[in-house]
Amino acid sequence: MVRLPGRPDTRAPRTSGLPRAPFGARHPGAGNGDGTPPGALRSATTGRSLAGQVFLLQVVIVLLLVVAAVVAQVLQVRHDSELEARNRSLSAAGAFANAPGTAAALRAPDPTAVLQPSAEAARKATKVDFIVVMNTEGIRYTHPDPDRIGKKFVGTIGPALHGDTVVEELTGTIGPLVQVVVPVRDSGGRVVGLVSAGITTAHVGGAADQQLPLLLAAAAAALALATAGTALVSRRLLRQTHGLGPYEMTRMYEHHDAVLHAVREGVLIVGGDGRLLLANDEAHRLLDLPEDAETRNVLDLGLDDETAGLLASGRVATDEVHLVKDRLLAINQRPTDLRGGPPGSVTTLRDSTELRALSGRAEVARERLNMLYDAGVGIGTSLDVGRTAEELAELAVPRFADYVTVDLFEPVLKGEEPKPGTELRRAASSGIRKDAPLYPLDERIRFVPTSPQARSLATGQSVVEPDLREAPGWQAQDLERTEQIVDYGIHSLITVPLRAGSLVLGVANFWRSEKPQPFDSEDLALADELVARAAVSIDNARRYTREHSMAVTLQRSLLPRTLPAQDALEIAYRYLPAQSGVGGDWFDVLPLPGARVALVVGDVVGHGLHAAATMGRLRTAVHNFSALDLPPDELLGLLDELVARLDQDETPEDGAAAVTGATCLYAVYDPASRRCTIARAGHLPPALVSPDGSVEFPDVPAGPPLGLGGLPFETADLVLPEGSRLVLYTDGLVEDRERDIDEGLELLRDALRHAPGASPEETCRVVLDRLPVRPADDVALIVAETRVLGADQVARWEVPADPAAVSEVRAEVTRRLAEWDLEELTFTTELILSELVTNAIRYGRGPIGVRLLRGRSLICEVSDGTTTSPHLRYAASTDEGGRGLFLVAQLSDRWGTRYTPTGKIIWAEQPLP
Repeated sequence: MVRLPGRPDTRAPRTSGLPRAPFGARHPGAGNGDGTPPGALRSATTGRSLAGQVFLLQVVIVLLLVVAAVVAQVLQVRHDSELEARNRSLSAAGAFANAPGTAAALRAPDPTAVLQPSAEAARKATKVDFIVVMNTEGIRYTHPDPDRIGKKFVGTIGPALHGDTVVEELTGTIGPLVQVVVPVRDSGGRVVGLVSAGITTAHVGGAADQQLPLLLAAAAAALALATAGTALVSRRLLRQTHGLGPYEMTRMYEHHDAVLHAVREGVLIVGGDGRLLLANDEAHRLLDLPEDAETRNVLDLGLDDETAGLLASGRVATDEVHLVKDRLLAINQRPTDLRGGPPGSVTTLRDSTELRALSGRAEVARERLNMLYDAGVGIGTSLDVGRTAEELAELAVPRFADYVTVDLFEPVLKGEEPKPGTELRRAASSGIRKDAPLYPLDERIRFVPTSPQARSLATGQSVVEPDLREAPGWQAQDLERTEQIVDYGIHSLITVPLRAGSLVLGVANFWRSEKPQPFDSEDLALADELVARAAVSIDNARRYTREHSMAVTLQRSLLPRTLPAQDALEIAYRYLPAQSGVGGDWFDVLPLPGARVALVVGDVVGHGLHAAATMGRLRTAVHNFSALDLPPDELLGLLDELVARLDQDETPEDGAAAVTGATCLYAVYDPASRRCTIARAGHLPPALVSPDGSVEFPDVPAGPPLGLGGLPFETADLVLPEGSRLVLYTDGLVEDRERDIDEGLELLRDALRHAPGASPEETCRVVLDRLPVRPADDVALIVAETRVLGADQVARWEVPADPAAVSEVRAEVTRRLAEWDLEELTFTTELILSELVTNAIRYGRGPIGVRLLRGRSLICEVSDGTTTSPHLRYAASTDEGGRGLFLVAQLSDRWGTRYTPTGKIIWAEQPLP
């Protein structure tokens, strides 16, 4: 039995007075003067009625909320007390430690005599429990209790001796407290003593006790108001349910349901939004509705267009006869909102067996309606122009015609707009036999002006040729072929233009041979309807083909076409676009200063032009951020802010899908130190193949995807042996609908194990051969084999902060360039290093270092301990300096500054001779 969807509607019928109470149920009466039954207020607060149960539930919820608010307030006040104790202790200790004379007093013969009065005065002024001054060994010089002076301080002082501030919570003799230990520094910056201040949390608390009575009073008032409001709601619910309890309402619903499904007349209730709310058993049988028909739109139930349109319209209908499948149904329909009811309609169905005399023509009409319905669901299942044309041909054979051919303009097949006057190509052909002498598939055809096809294309109107033997205009197309067609038995033709708006995409030809009746006007109307539906689908496929081609072209133009030359890695890559749509996967190889290389792989959430364009913007942003030589975690942080702004500022138009984020992995490899620093934002971890062939997925902290924000990104540092292979990829390689991500990662591990010692190019081939990749998403794969700059390619020197050391550095550099057979670069290299080292000595601070790297170019690096970046400028003719960096820029191919945790490095590159 089909049950009523949702909760039952127990409102009384509007056609009579009070409803009859079912099966002995209590009849509602008028007892309170406002429509509520006698004892309504009492029933609203008991659990016997539905209203009473709702009342009790809401009161319990309000009580729980009040208790939760009190607990939250107490916890918050406790947290505030601890924070206040921490701040006051830190302020008192820091102020006393940095006060003038504190450091000097610690060196006095009797520090206690000098510091004890000041410490007590400061303690009282700051309202802390104690201020203790001690030496570096923890021996107290001051204390509120003089007996404790000279004894060892109880607490942690180790970090403070190294210049840090110590904050700890503990329980002392005066109770739970927060104490702070700060260092006292002399003018040279050395720690000469320690100052500790502390306060018990009880002395800064008490707010909870003061606020709790007010909070309880507010909670009581809220409970009273909520109880009153709940009582009013329950009273209203009691009046609506007429005092019935859940059991009584269930019995009423069950008996109404039984009566509804027992009648031998179909009953349908359709909501105002066109959804089917109720259908009894007879309606299911008459309309052959699916089991899940309720809550679906009546237009999606597989009914013929006329019947579905009537049900969806909600208009008044009286004994309208409709052919539904093999039944003629008399349909009556009335709206439900005539007397203030909810929007929608009630429909009754009756099988009209007395109209069977009309079944002959109705059968033909039913077949044609079924064909049109099948055309609506069977044509346009794919976004391929050729396949859509084939679906039209296959649908019409043999139900309507014995042979069907579809000819489209050549540009249509490529996704472009048709160009009248150009040749057509036979895009689809279907028939009851394969040996018909019609033009074959893919044949280019130019129709003569007198042919039905040419006339149809010119006028945009359908043309019917009942007898091809009497059609000289058609025969003029190809006298030999048309004679063969007629001799084969094809005798009648309908030509219909494929029109989509103002565009004519081609023509569809319906041929009849086995059926002796020629095509008539009714057949022409049916052919027009079939082709009209197919034309829309073909045009949609054409537009998709054009947009997909544009998106693929855009996507490929945004991806790197060649990899840059560099010394650190031997790299191979593969990029496989998705089978349908365009994704936002991308990758990049970015040379960095110091012979380092950055590897990037990412994936934009979403598909289409928007995703491809966003991918290009992110790739450009990574290029720009990498030029700043930022650490991977900082670069991903900037990229995260950029994606968040893209999502917030660029609201999609016309309901287009938004790009809600992206994933990215950024790795920097230094061939001099063999160190690889990796950070990832929601992306899959890289695979690492060791020189011995073992495969692992390094534990790289997984940050949130780009665009979510809120959490910092972390890095992982790996030291890679020479010959290691780092494998970066997107999720399209290891994840699809048939396997989860863990299974895909194991398949990737197994594929990499089967390529030990292989080159990166061979590794890419093995991975794609062994993984079953038919991507529903884009696939990006990078295999990078590490190289190392040997000791004979790197030279380092430490430079003292003395201008006289510049000449020594030049001499060392000259000797090393001679060893490298680079004497031609001696003059320029000496000049570059002289300027950079002199600037580091004059404006920077130690340690100062010089490093030379010989790879594809000669790289000179000068490091110092400051973070001040030099700027290139044009010196005036009267300036004595300011030309050094200008000379460096003129003598080198590239130069720049990168920052390190200890300072900065100024580098310059020169091409090798």
